[in-house]
Amino acid sequence: MQFFVGTCGFPKSRRYIYNTLDAVELQDTFYNMPDPEKMAKLREEAPEFHFTAKVFQGITHPPNSPTFKRTRGFKPTDKHGVLKPTKENLELWQQFVDAIAPLRPEVLVVQTPPSLKPEPYIYDFFASIVGKWKIAWEPRGETYKDLALIQKIAELGVVIAVDPLKRDPIHGHFYYFRLHGLGKGEVNYRYKYSSEDLERLATIVRRLSGESVYIMFNNVYMYEDAVEFKRLLYQRQKI
Repeated sequence: MQFFVGTCGFPKSRRYIYNTLDAVELQDTFYNMPDPEKMAKLREEAPEFHFTAKVFQGITHPPNSPTFKRTRGFKPTDKHGVLKPTKENLELWQQFVDAIAPLRPEVLVVQTPPSLKPEPYIYDFFASIVGKWKIAWEPRGETYKDLALIQKIAELGVVIAVDPLKRDPIHGHFYYFRLHGLGKGEVNYRYKYSSEDLERLATIVRRLSGESVYIMFNNVYMYEDAVEFKRLLYQRQKI
């Protein structure tokens, strides 16, 4: 089992992150379609680093999502978003993977909004794109409550991304964890993980079996928490 501890985005300089952590999940790729030249330069900058990338919101979010305020050069239509298996959405997926390809990301992270209903067509979308890329899906809200749909999609080889301090991991060929802080609701970005939290997380991670596990922190203190967790995890590994 390989462990990759990292952050969602760069909370410090890139060089600093490369030297202290294992992985980064790119966030800019959610707000705007990736620039292939920039992706190539990023890979050249860190040839051995473990990059993952959050999938463009034009594929995952509804056209009225406020997050599109940060998007340049793309205007969603009612045929885009929310994992619809439409011609337009599948073409947008192809555009995304072609643009991100120079980075050679290890995982593409599909995060859907809490407002998304557990529609059967979600399965059809994933069935249309699985194959070449490792995909992790983070369902939220009502969608996560449809365990039959989630299990069916997991059987396609899509890994279900969870916060293991909140929800039990679903077994797959690898694991992808996104930690948004503890407390009420889906996220609590201002949460600082305690030593007890990180000890519990390490216990969960060490009990897993499989190819690899990505542990990605996504809170205000993401860098400090990731560094401390990495230290704790590897310290335990040596014992």
